[in-house]
Order: sequence, then structure tokens, then C-alpha cells
Amino acid sequence: MANQYVDIETLKFLLYKVQGLQDVLDQERYADYDRESVDLLLNSVKDFSDKELFPYFKEMDEKPAHFKDGEIVVHPQVTKYMKAGGEMGLIAGSFPYENGGMQLPAMVAHSSAFIQDAANNHMPGYIGLTVGAAELITHFANEALNDTYVPNMLTGQWGGTMCLTEPQAGSSLSDIVTSATPDGDHYKIHGQKIFISGGDYQGAENIVHLVLARIKGAPAGTKGISLFVVPKNRPTDGGLESNDVTTVADFQKMGQKGYCTTHLFFGDKEDCQGWLVGEANQGLKYMFLMMNGARIGVGRGAAAIATAAYQASLNYANERPQGRQLQSSGKKDANQEQTLIINHPDVRRMLLLQKAVSEGSLSLILLTAKYHDLSIASADADEREKYRLLLEIMTPVVKTYPSEMGKIAVDNGVQVLGGYGFCSDYILQQYLRDIRIFAIYEGTTGIQSQDLLGRKVTMDNGKALQLLSEEIQSSIKAAMAHESLAPYAKKLGGKLALTQEVLQSLMGFAMKGDYQRFLADATPFMEFFSNIVMAWLWLDIAREAQNALVTGSTENSTDFYESKIHTMEFYFKYELPKTTGLAEILMDKQALTLNTDKKVFA
Repeated sequence: MANQYVDIETLKFLLYKVQGLQDVLDQERYADYDRESVDLLLNSVKDFSDKELFPYFKEMDEKPAHFKDGEIVVHPQVTKYMKAGGEMGLIAGSFPYENGGMQLPAMVAHSSAFIQDAANNHMPGYIGLTVGAAELITHFANEALNDTYVPNMLTGQWGGTMCLTEPQAGSSLSDIVTSATPDGDHYKIHGQKIFISGGDYQGAENIVHLVLARIKGAPAGTKGISLFVVPKNRPTDGGLESNDVTTVADFQKMGQKGYCTTHLFFGDKEDCQGWLVGEANQGLKYMFLMMNGARIGVGRGAAAIATAAYQASLNYANERPQGRQLQSSGKKDANQEQTLIINHPDVRRMLLLQKAVSEGSLSLILLTAKYHDLSIASADADEREKYRLLLEIMTPVVKTYPSEMGKIAVDNGVQVLGGYGFCSDYILQQYLRDIRIFAIYEGTTGIQSQDLLGRKVTMDNGKALQLLSEEIQSSIKAAMAHESLAPYAKKLGGKLALTQEVLQSLMGFAMKGDYQRFLADATPFMEFFSNIVMAWLWLDIAREAQNALVTGSTENSTDFYESKIHTMEFYFKYELPKTTGLAEILMDKQALTLNTDKKVFA
């Protein structure tokens, strides 16, 4: 494998220049950090990832996590990773000082995690879920639960999971049947959970499960779901004792084979104890309040895989000779030496698509993380609300675009290698298998699309959409000041107007109370909307690169800046025009899928 899996120069350019980390560091909450300290952190994470993550990537696929003798066996490097995660602050990084954390901005924490994801996407999930579970406890649980569980989770001694899915309840969480029966100061938990990532492994002394369950007599549906802390081993004065949490199996997957996905049973011996988090029947509310971070993390993981795949296919294209270049006459000279495949226009097209998707997705992640940071750290209450709304509308996009377009980008990477891309000797096929799950994690693309169209664009009477439109208009105005960028700014302005036209058409169904028709094409709307968002981000990237060229910046090479502008031009020529066809689909009044009889599939 090539050693290059991430472009640190591009990461830092997007972090510092395009998305403006300094705006976040200027907030009092993050006053302890500056560019020098952030650089030091990111460089140390890159060095760690070079030595402890990337070398084990292929091996973890070839020696997958598996169920044996009642437990899950994972790669021994996971144990080392959890220990290092505690020592280096990879787990505690984003937590407040009062919780023993480093109080890192989300922009920096996601940058660090992006490097790790790109190096080896099979391992960071063990830490990521521990972070998510610990955050739930710190935000919503009582002091006793915080004191008992969080410190050991932040050091990496104990892991964490989120247990939602059951055999009959996947996206439909209202159908959860895992039960919780009051028993003194705790509850007896009984039921099973499936597809639990990081549910059992040797890398942690204990695993703290955050379990959704229904207390007897609770209201039906989602209004009757509560959240419980259910450790694999419950703490006692003498240490730890079994809490009747049984690992039943590990799901064998097409990708991410080193990242275990378990089937857990709670209370097989009627001795599984759980402790209520917050108030009864508020479990789903608590869980989804923390989902923003998880969904940004999913998008980040997909973007990181697409980035690593791009680096691998680019490396191959720069080394593989094949064929001869077509001359202007339309002929080829058989006497010429073979040319490198990167010189073929169609290969360049595929590489440019990968570059556009991976770098654009990273910029999207950093911007969304910035909205998160400012929504909690801004000194002005109105500003905090503004960024909260922007975070809300961007979250389904940041989860979906890298996951869906990342698949296509990696598939193009496989195609660059031709037949070798299909062979296990080359890493592209692993990236393709690994990235497939990200469009399913933490809410499928269909669920995210319905959230975007059905909730986020209409929330607060369209305030979130209005704020996002203002952000895009501001970028268009700034780009118009550059003669070379003005045509692209005008194109984006036209697409922004088209967005309003599409929404006006769709809202007509909602106004008539026909919500089935309103949401029937939510996924094409997501594709349409996210395409325009990405064009906006690429215009900003190109503008920052153009500014650097005009001012003679030496922070990066001229070729570096020109490559960003060229990739923006590619996006506007090859990707943005697809929104025209999508708009036609969305404004068509025919309810084709709604009116499709199941006999069509007979």
C-alpha cells in the first residue's frame, strides 16, 4: 500500500483558511488554543496514525473480529489504540475541563478524528462510540452516574456503546420492546439489541451500554422510551461483577471487518441492572439530542475513506503506464512509449471527481463543526441561536453527501485501477466495501432526506433555510469581486433561485395536507440540495485559493492553489448541472412511486 492516505496540507488549508478556525479560537471557551498548539496536536495525531493505525488497516480486514467461546475477538491493536486514546486525549479531547477533558473545539476534534479515520477506519469507532456514550451521561445523567462511569471511559479503560436497534425495530424505534422493570434504586433490563458497534471486545475492561428500553406501563410509541446506563460489568466495592449482559454473536460484514458489530442479550438470568438517565420516557429525546455529533462523525468517516481511496488511486495513476495518448488527428503513434494512465482524460475525470467529493466533503464537515462550536461558545445569544439553526439544517447533509457520493468516488477509484482494482492485492476494493455502510449508519439516507425536507427546511417557519441562503449569498457576493470567479458565482446564484422554485412546488403538496406526496421524493431532494451546498463550498475554496495567489502567499505552492480552483471548475461543469434534471423530477406532479402497485415487482 502507498503510505499516503491523507493530505495534511489540504486539511490545514480548509481548517485555517477556508473555514476560519480562528473565528472559533477567538471565543473565550477556546482561548487556550492557537494555531501553533492545534498544529502540534494534528501533527502528533498524524505521526501516531502513521505508526499505529495505517499499518494494520489491511490486516484487520484479513483477520476480522469474530465470535469465539462466548466473546468477541478483535485485533490486538484495538487494545493499544484504546490505551493510547486515553493517554493522548483522543477520547477526552472535546469534553469540558470540568469533566477531565481538553475542551477542544469540534473543528479540531473532527480534524484529528479525520486523520485517524483515513488511516484505518476499522478502529476509530471504538473511541467514537465511547465518546458519544460518555457525552450522553455527562449531559443528562445524575452526578452519581457521572462519577461512576465517565472518568474510566475518558481514559479508555472502559468503552461505550449506544444500543437502539432490535430485530423488529430498526429505523422504526417506536417498536422497541426491551423492558425495564423498577427494582429499588435501579431497573431490571430484559431484551436484545442487534447491530451494536463495538459491543464487546478485549480492548476495554468494561463496556458501558446506553440502552433504549420501555418501562412497564409507559405510553406506546416513541413517547414511552427511556434511556438506561447498563454496564457489561457493574461496579462494586470490590471491583467489577457480571451484569448479565451476554454476547450472542458478531455479524460478519462485507466491510469494516475489524470493527465488531454485535448481538447482545440483556437479562438472560434476570440479573441485568440498569440505571435511568434523566427522566422516564425521555430516552429518544436524549439520544437524538446527541445524534448531531454522531451524524457528523459518520459523514467524516465516509469523507476520510474517500480521501484515502483517492490517494491510493492517484498514486497508482501516477505509476501505471498503459496505452498511448490520442493525437489531435485522432490517431495514436504505436512507436511511442506507453504513457502513464493519469495522462488519459477519462482517468483525470475520475480522479477529479474523487478530489472534488473528498475535499469538498471535508470542508463540509469542518463548516458544520464550526457551526457546532459557535452554537455553544458565542458570547451573543442571538448568534448562538443562528448557528444552532445552521447546524440543524446542515446535519442531514453532512451525514448523507459524503456517504452517498463517497461511494461513487471510491467506485471511480476502483475503476482507475481497472482489473487490479477488483483484486485483493490492491486496497481500493477494501475501501469500497468499507464505505458502503456509512449510508446506513445513524439513520439511512432515506431517513436523513425526510429529516431535511420534512423538518429542517421548514423549521422555525423556514428560518434555518433562510440563514443558510444568506450564508450562500454572502459567498456569492464575495466571489463576484474576482473576475475569474464571477461566472461561477452567477451560476450558483441561479441554482439558489432554483432551490426556491423547487421548494415552492413541493410545499404545495404540504399545504394541501398531502404529506405522502410531499416527502415521496425526499431522497432526490437531498441529492439536489446537497449538490448546491457543495458548489457553494467549492466556490469558497476557490475564492480562498484565488486570494492566496493574488497576495503571493507562500504557505502552499502555486500548484496547490491552482489545483483548488481547477477542481471547483470541474465541479461546476460536471456535477452542478445535474441539479437541473433533479429539479425536473422534483417539480413533476406525477406521484409515480406512491402510485406504483406492488404487482409491478411481481
